Amino acid sequence: MPASATTIVPPMHTVPAGPAVVVLASGKGLRFLASGGSCHKLQALLAGRSVLEHTLQAVRDSGLPWYLVQGAYAGMGDSIAAGVQATRNASGWLILPADLPLIQADTLRRVATALQSSVVAYPVYCGQRGHPVGFSAVCGDALAALSGDRGAAAVLRHWSAKATAVPVDDRGVVFDIDQVADLEAAKKYRPDA
Repeated sequence: MPASATTIVPPMHTVPAGPAVVVLASGKGLRFLASGGSCHKLQALLAGRSVLEHTLQAVRDSGLPWYLVQGAYAGMGDSIAAGVQATRNASGWLILPADLPLIQADTLRRVATALQSSVVAYPVYCGQRGHPVGFSAVCGDALAALSGDRGAAAVLRHWSAKATAVPVDDRGVVFDIDQVADLEAAKKYRPDA
């Protein structure tokens, strides 16, 4: 694990058993920069706070334990593996890309609740599958062994028969910041923007 990976307190061993939110913040953000961004997309400001801070605020407000993955990783699979390896005592994981500043804390709690009776759970907004995708402990070894750019798609496919879709009224599950235009569009959905 790179030295810049960050464990967020409380440490996993001091929180009640439950799924941990693994926040993925190690991407390069090249599409954002190519679209005219002047900084990394996670540091771009939305209503006076960074995109990352908006996402982390929802995670904190959820009350779930969490871990922030930062640093230089070869791909999303490597980042997921690092987060899962760092939180192995969790009962599951909600894999959350950090570029979702509109995500609501209640959505995180609802996906975590669905994991109590499912192997995999994910939110659905207006017919679109979104993030975070939740995985129960049975998926831990497969998640911890991921590498490359494909993320957890293969794990999700393997357990698709035991997956639960969680309908939500939260556009934040499908609204990520990839380009400057996405950041501008997000401003109309934030009540504080």
